[in-house]
Amino acid sequence: MKILKYSLVSLFILLGVNLNAQIPTEVPKPQDNSPVDFSEPVNIILFIILPLAVVVLVIIWRNKRQKDETVQK
Repeated sequence: MKILKYSLVSLFILLGVNLNAQIPTEVPKPQDNSPVDFSEPVNIILFIILPLAVVVLVIIWRNKRQKDETVQK
């Protein structure tokens, strides 16, 4: 019984230390963030146009690559 008591106490101490060590202090928190403002042209380019351009270019590249493979066979 004594061993069980000591092991439980040490377990709670270790868990408390680990939980306290896991709290980041210099990381932005969700409550500090604001939504993206799409009234600025830079945000529109970064978050809408560039991702769409990448997706379109990847689709074109894949189709061209598949065509080249079928021609070689």
